[in-house]
Amino acid sequence: MIELHNILQYALTFYMYAIIGYILMSWFPGARESSFGQILGKIVEPYLEPFRKFIPPLGMIDFSPIVAIFALQFAKVGLSQLFQMLLF
Repeated sequence: MIELHNILQYALTFYMYAIIGYILMSWFPGARESSFGQILGKIVEPYLEPFRKFIPPLGMIDFSPIVAIFALQFAKVGLSQLFQMLLF
């Protein structure tokens, strides 16, 4: 049971870092058009899309990835609490 918890925690952390990497790629011209950028976009964009519907970009700044990362953090905390309740 603890192994499942650790795997899910690592997966959520990895996904959070993937979002951060995808955000940072927007600072470099042509980075999102590279093969790595396209793969990362296919992984990250389906998760970011619902957040962009509710939080439109303000000028050149898109705050939806920040809210998406906060949602992942809440999911990690909730997952930890759930496993803690199940184990004790």
